[in-house]
Amino acid sequence: MSSSGRKSVTFRLTLLFASVSTLVLLLLGLLIGSLVERHFEELDMDLLDGKLELLRHAVMKVRSEQELDALTGQLDDLLVGHQGLAVIVLKPGGQILYSTPGAMFPPELLTVDGVQRLRQWTDSKSRAYRGMAAEAPTGIPDAAPAVVAVSTDLIHHAHFMRTFRVALWLVVGFAALLSGFLGWAAVRRGLAPLRDISRSAAGITANRLDQRLPADAFPVELAEVAKTLNEMLARLEKSFRRLSDFSSDLAHELRTPVSNLLTQTQVTLSKTRTREEYQDVLASNAEEFERLTRMISDMLFLAKSDNSLIVPHRERVDLAAEIGSLFEFYEALVEEKGVTLSRSGEGSVFGDRLMLRRAVNNLLSNAVRHTPKGGVIKAVIDDSDAAIITLSIENTGETIAPEHLVRLFDRFYRANASPQSFGEGAGLGLAITRSIAHAHGGEVLAHSENGVTRLEIRLPV
Repeated sequence: MSSSGRKSVTFRLTLLFASVSTLVLLLLGLLIGSLVERHFEELDMDLLDGKLELLRHAVMKVRSEQELDALTGQLDDLLVGHQGLAVIVLKPGGQILYSTPGAMFPPELLTVDGVQRLRQWTDSKSRAYRGMAAEAPTGIPDAAPAVVAVSTDLIHHAHFMRTFRVALWLVVGFAALLSGFLGWAAVRRGLAPLRDISRSAAGITANRLDQRLPADAFPVELAEVAKTLNEMLARLEKSFRRLSDFSSDLAHELRTPVSNLLTQTQVTLSKTRTREEYQDVLASNAEEFERLTRMISDMLFLAKSDNSLIVPHRERVDLAAEIGSLFEFYEALVEEKGVTLSRSGEGSVFGDRLMLRRAVNNLLSNAVRHTPKGGVIKAVIDDSDAAIITLSIENTGETIAPEHLVRLFDRFYRANASPQSFGEGAGLGLAITRSIAHAHGGEVLAHSENGVTRLEIRLPV
């Protein structure tokens, strides 16, 4: 039991097991006691009924008053060997013809009125009796029937039942203790796999998230728990790895502009400069600060996306018009590189116009950056599916290997990891595009083969 007063599972199950066992034994004992008492009652009934019939038969053979008075000797012979049995015979006039010594019968038992009666009573010494009385017609002409009553004391029965109840309570008490101990042992053994799970889970730390619980080694009831814990560990490992990679990539990305700022500032301060030189240095620093600002803004956007804090404003967005506007923005740049822009298809969706424009701009920016001179960039809108509209940006260039393609939308990931590529962007544009698509209930896909790379955004209409 913990310090807060809560009972352990072992204690609760042990108490429940002992309580149920005790209750079952108690009910069984009470049932047996009731059956024993009923059996004694049936034995007494058979005895009393048999003796009563014997007495009635003896009385019925009497043919005169003299024979009736001489019946006492015969009755003594009938009662030889019957300890605890009492008999009384009343003459037709109500006088006592025969009575065993110390016999006590309640008056209401002896008032039979032609009906056989059965009663149970106690005397002044609290001794219990069970008796039966009935009329016994005689052979005397025109004589009223005599009354015959027989009873037996219940002292032996009462003594047996007291002994039985004491034995019952002792057995119930011992059984409760024994069942409690056996229940505790069974529960301890049954909960052993839980302790194994606890020990195994305790050994899993941040540096050992690759470890898993042996689900096959546990009972069927706990295998599902172990499986759920393993799935949770897999999610934690994935999230921890992503966080670690994100922190590492973030430090790497921030190091370059900060190092540039620091180096350029130190060089500038190493000697006196002209006004124009200071202006050039400040302009260069401003560019680095703008890069840092964009990077921090993108990271904040992705952090909101991870916590489902991005709530798009819904309005009708014409995708063809947005692509046309972005083509105008990139027109001068692609003309300089000799890249051809083309678009086809029409379609619109409900979503946040600024966010969707940013997503498409990221795809176009990525295509412009990686399309060689004389290449082609195509924007295609496919609304053939009634439920989903697909916007794809294709560009010619190097084919992206499959191992890079699956991670293309990861943060800070670049398929081309050459040193020159680090100055082209922070590596967050495609990750932001994926977050925007997910916020709108859509998805992003990437394909690359035969020198053509196609990035797609699929959004629900």
